[in-house]
Amino acid sequence: MSADIAMVGLGVMGAALARNFARNGFTVAVHDRDADAVDGFVAEHGPEAASTGGGYVGVKALEALPGALARPARIVLLVPAGAPVDSVLAALGPHLRPEDIVVDGGNSHFADTERRAQAAAGRFRFVGMGVSGGQKGALLGPAMMPGGDPEAYASLQPILEAACARSDSGPCVAHCGRTSAGHFVKMVHNGIEYGDMQLIAEVHSLLREGLDTPPTEVREVFARWNEGALRSYLIEITAGIVAARDPEGDGPLVDRILDVAGQKGTGRWTAIAAVEAGVPLPTVTAAVDGRALSAMKAARVEAGRLFFGAVRPGEARLEGVSVDDLEAALYAAKLCSYTQGFSLLAAASEARGYGTDPAAVSRIWKAGCIIRAAFLDDVHAAFRARPDLPLLVLDPDFAEALRARLPAWRRVVAAALSAGLPVPAMAASLTWFDGLAREHGTANIIQAQRDWFGAHTYRRTDAPDVPVHSDWENLPQVDS
Repeated sequence: MSADIAMVGLGVMGAALARNFARNGFTVAVHDRDADAVDGFVAEHGPEAASTGGGYVGVKALEALPGALARPARIVLLVPAGAPVDSVLAALGPHLRPEDIVVDGGNSHFADTERRAQAAAGRFRFVGMGVSGGQKGALLGPAMMPGGDPEAYASLQPILEAACARSDSGPCVAHCGRTSAGHFVKMVHNGIEYGDMQLIAEVHSLLREGLDTPPTEVREVFARWNEGALRSYLIEITAGIVAARDPEGDGPLVDRILDVAGQKGTGRWTAIAAVEAGVPLPTVTAAVDGRALSAMKAARVEAGRLFFGAVRPGEARLEGVSVDDLEAALYAAKLCSYTQGFSLLAAASEARGYGTDPAAVSRIWKAGCIIRAAFLDDVHAAFRARPDLPLLVLDPDFAEALRARLPAWRRVVAAALSAGLPVPAMAASLTWFDGLAREHGTANIIQAQRDWFGAHTYRRTDAPDVPVHSDWENLPQVDS
């Protein structure tokens, strides 16, 4: 029996996505480096697949996998990023034809995808595809972000559309652009996810510490927010987290969780890519820095003891701030974070020739993925109305929403800083906005300094196209 598609890697995500394909009526060839895992998977999930018209073909030798598939062969890899992907490609390569398609569905760095696509040229078609939604999403319908050869995507499209999540705007999969675009889009998705999570964590801290809100009321606040403009998966699960009882004692479980955040690198990759592209991404960068600072637990304990008089835990209070102010501030900071992320996507698309459509990306993210949110309906509408929109905050509807929330946002950040409650991502978003909205900024001093010590020249406001150098040490000083 020729299979429709293959899955290499039967770990948590690979097994879930293979089951998803089969549940949608496809025959899936499955392979894992652990031969016993192949037998166990087929035995456990075969009856489930048969009941929906799908099925499995267990393939224990990787080199035999293309022969188990209808041509062109379509093979999805869900193995750890890095060397394991290269190892699988090296083993599969000699057995593939030019029309065959290999999809890397893991969290690979876009530069590795670029390299692999170049190495595969003429031998087989290579697709880098971001997959978001975790294990549950992979099983029931993830958001999928494939890039690479458009013809390869056309071959994959019927299977991917059957397996992906769906929103009221359609299937949450689309071709994200050429070469490494799929993994770049997924990387930015994860960077925005870092920002969202940090902003929510900061607001939780302000509710609990700054406003002394009991956990049950915090739960009610997040639940109420999840019915309005902030409705999203992350707000929803936070409402379930904040008052969950500690199974080993009294009080909320979250209060017993060590405040050291893990990270797998995608947020850091996003920040680095932004620096390389010359695109300001302060909210995501603040979130990455926040996780790095959280890992410095011993130093934070020592610093807390050394500076204990500055901010006493449990005694910091927000002055003149309401719960409604926090909601407004969270929305405004989130909007600026998404604006930064889509700005990075646009810059990368132009520099790398991706041809990424921001409206399609925002549609993909409306369901299935971790950052799915009602907010993305408005993002999708903004980019459909104006595909060349330079910055999301310049959309008239978003601009109006931001203006309305700006006073509350300023109150929250000012009160938090005054109380000694850290809000790095929220403050970074506000500072970015203020820098954006200021026609005359501070860079004139920087340009003068550069010209003084390095003769780098500057440009005058009355002749912006003409570089000028001045002998600063001998310039006369103004009198008043």
